[in-house]
Amino acid sequence: MPKLPQPSLDQLFFQARTYGSWLPKPVSDDTLRELHDMLRWAPTSANSCPMRVVFVKSAAAKEKLLACVAPGNVEKTRGAPVTAIIGMDMEFHEKLPKLFPHADVRAGYVGNAAAIEAAAVQSSTLQGAYLILAARALGLDCGPMGGFDKDKVNAAFFAGTTHRVNFLCNLGYGDPSKLHPRLPRFEFDEACVVV
Repeated sequence: MPKLPQPSLDQLFFQARTYGSWLPKPVSDDTLRELHDMLRWAPTSANSCPMRVVFVKSAAAKEKLLACVAPGNVEKTRGAPVTAIIGMDMEFHEKLPKLFPHADVRAGYVGNAAAIEAAAVQSSTLQGAYLILAARALGLDCGPMGGFDKDKVNAAFFAGTTHRVNFLCNLGYGDPSKLHPRLPRFEFDEACVVV
């Protein structure tokens, strides 16, 4: 595949920012479907695809979510047109016969809570990262965050299911006038080694 042109790289990486303030512009359900159609190709362990997403848009659902987030995240979440609750199915292995039919990978997870937890977190995090890149590719801005009560989110949005929250990501059209100066990142030699 050819390298993406610089404007595309800028949109995905170099000029992309984490937003906490949002313009009053809605995100359509069609855009969310397009977003999923892109992110579903993320790599996951044994094609397990454990991520489950709740796109919080309605006022009632947003109020439920606001009761779960840390005080510093309330206004940025309230102002976002959509908040994606990136969850993970803790029984993802039951879908492996469909998703990975050429080998019995399911058997290695049955009764192994530690392996299920590790794979669900790792793979749903990879899928969540793809969600961020897909959102940016579609012209959306993102505000991924921790800073919430996992037990409250699970009770409010995943009760009666085998799903649990991993992280949250606000989505919409960010207000660039509210951005702080960009913070530094490590240079290659500070973070990497070639062996």
